[in-house]
Amino acid sequence: MNVITTELPGVLIVEPRVFGDTRGWFAESWNRERYAQAGIDLPFVQDNQSFSARGVLRGLHFQNPNSQGKLVSVLLGEVFDVAVDIRVGSPTFGRWVGVHLSAENHRQLWVPPDFAHGFCVLSETALFTYKCTDQYNPAAEGSILWNDPEIAIDWPIREPLLSDKDRAAPGLSQFPVERLPRFPGQ
Repeated sequence: MNVITTELPGVLIVEPRVFGDTRGWFAESWNRERYAQAGIDLPFVQDNQSFSARGVLRGLHFQNPNSQGKLVSVLLGEVFDVAVDIRVGSPTFGRWVGVHLSAENHRQLWVPPDFAHGFCVLSETALFTYKCTDQYNPAAEGSILWNDPEIAIDWPIREPLLSDKDRAAPGLSQFPVERLPRFPGQ
């Protein structure tokens, strides 16, 4: 597998090896030992799937406490996937990384704990899957406004379909700082 570092320390793009022939293809989507060697060395406790239509945008979501690291990929369709550093005191606070994930490119994105995460659907439909390092905890859930001008994510869609929760989320600077995760040593 090929591991690509990003400008946000800890956020990784993973390109599994894909073996194909006239019958189709095979790829190893998770191997504890190989992923640990790549720097993804937390135990996964929950797998989730999300099915969405074109134009749906989900995010920017996080949990604190009970931060979830997420290994995300797409089984059907294509999405633009984003990780945002929301750790108070981080040198990259408020910065983001985005990557196209699709069933065709087989890429995965590792979103470490304490980062916000979101994606928008670019294909007719998308089946999105992710492994999580902690259980979902609704009491710890947080959302940051998807189009916060201070973060300035360059989303490939302009008028997404949003949940009421995502539409009403505050910008990062309006979010209660005591509810945000802390950068190690802060």
